[in-house]
Amino acid sequence: MDILIEKAAASELKAKPNGNKLGFGAIFTDHMFVMEYTEEQGWHNAKVTKYQNFSLDPAAMTLHYGQAIFEGLKAYRGKNDDIFLFRPKDNLARLNTSATRMCMPRIDVEQVFEGLQELLRIEKDWVPARGEGASLYIRPTMIATEGALGVRPANKYLFFIILSPVGAYYAEGFNPVNIFVTDKYVRAVPGGVGNAKTAGNYAASIMAALEAQERGFTQVLWLDAVHRQYIEEVGTMNIFFVIDDELITPPLSGSILPGITRESVLQLARDMGYTVTERPITIDEVFEASKKGLLKEVFGTGTAAIISPVGSLYYKGNTCAVNNGHIGTLAQRLFDDLQDIQYGQKTESYGWVIKL
Repeated sequence: MDILIEKAAASELKAKPNGNKLGFGAIFTDHMFVMEYTEEQGWHNAKVTKYQNFSLDPAAMTLHYGQAIFEGLKAYRGKNDDIFLFRPKDNLARLNTSATRMCMPRIDVEQVFEGLQELLRIEKDWVPARGEGASLYIRPTMIATEGALGVRPANKYLFFIILSPVGAYYAEGFNPVNIFVTDKYVRAVPGGVGNAKTAGNYAASIMAALEAQERGFTQVLWLDAVHRQYIEEVGTMNIFFVIDDELITPPLSGSILPGITRESVLQLARDMGYTVTERPITIDEVFEASKKGLLKEVFGTGTAAIISPVGSLYYKGNTCAVNNGHIGTLAQRLFDDLQDIQYGQKTESYGWVIKL
């Protein structure tokens, strides 16, 4: 793919932020990758250009009918100042799964990866040094730009990648978070778009998240839409439970996002010798296991937080404390192993890490 490079003028370049005060998703780099799609030309006009606003028709179909998908992955600064990417092509392949579900055009993974690498070479100085969750967050996005009213797939799209230096996703950092279990709202239904990383899923989750935060909780744990009993996922993470000596996570039944970190944790835990099970699990089973002293750990997994230990679950007026509010042994080990792999400090045999 021919990629045009249009660098920002020196006067337009921003000062690099303090690596200890990054927050999450509030700072953006100087450049982005962009390409366009039409039915006649396919994907074309690929370029790395300065970070800037887009101009959209007020009738752009993404604004009216929700054809918008995205991904999240990270670049890490490791030893010898090398830059590492963790499973980037898996994220781009998952974008194609979302695109298919949302009737949007698929991308060529190899070509887009080439564009991402060009962008990262230009913005490599924005990748923060390893610190408290410090990395460069990468957000590939696709939106429908055709200006038209009428419910159908658009015939024009815009794909872009923006970059953001980030710290820890949660204010708690790697410390355990407190989770509110909702049976009032649902995230996704069987046959819906729960397994697509589409913008509407996140818009629909905001009300429940706000209500949980107003009550002092960090995140929401979603239950299934039919029985309101089977655990699905947290608002920003897949979820795992260590009950007795078994690591359990809900199966990918179509209403759960197939997390790249989730898949990585399953592989690592199996190789550590854990009994790993993907099966339906109810919130009542979790609380019952806690009463019997069998619930040893709960943690979430996702690109943003990597591993997030859960200190408690609150459901229908009852609180289930997890591991006395401390970080569990497996969560700590998985976090350490994943971080060492991502920063290039630990050799892995899975082919997950690509050096820029």
